Amino acid sequence: MPEKASMRRDLLAARSLLSREDVDDAAMVLSRGAVNLPELAEARTVAAYVSVGREPGTRALLDALGARGVRVLLPVLLSDNDLDWAAYEGGDGLVPAARGLLEPDGPRLGPDAVLEADAVLLPGLAVDGRGMRLGRGGGSYDRVLARLAAAGAHPALVVLLYDNEVVARVPVEPHDHPVDAVVTPAGARRFTV
Repeated sequence: MPEKASMRRDLLAARSLLSREDVDDAAMVLSRGAVNLPELAEARTVAAYVSVGREPGTRALLDALGARGVRVLLPVLLSDNDLDWAAYEGGDGLVPAARGLLEPDGPRLGPDAVLEADAVLLPGLAVDGRGMRLGRGGGSYDRVLARLAAAGAHPALVVLLYDNEVVARVPVEPHDHPVDAVVTPAGARRFTV
């Protein structure tokens, strides 16, 4: 969809202007906001991801959830762009993977492990007032969301973004799913669907 591609380019260009300090400062604020979000605060298992580059930072949040005793599952990218999962055992257990990603080096739990999650932290580039999320375009999380829907699982869907990434409208395709909440440095927002 050309509209999505154009929006992705613009948002990634804006992220490329962020300094390392901007990214680190936002990550600390995002962690504090997200860890207290009821959807994450009450979760026993959270499927999350390791932020890379200038993505809104997740590392402090992963550690905070782990310190609280939450089981954190992290994705492992498969050759067909689907996601397997493994438990987060701390930053020392992360290894470089394809596409510049970091993945846990522990045992693989299978693509269906995400069905155990009470909350799923989704990567994204934008969200609009309807809760519609713009992802990176690889389709990995579309598969995760379809797997959850097919199993009748309804974990809380949460996305971390920078303030400017909450936009008026995200282009939508039939397979797109709304998220339940967004956390930005300015605060959290919930969506009713």
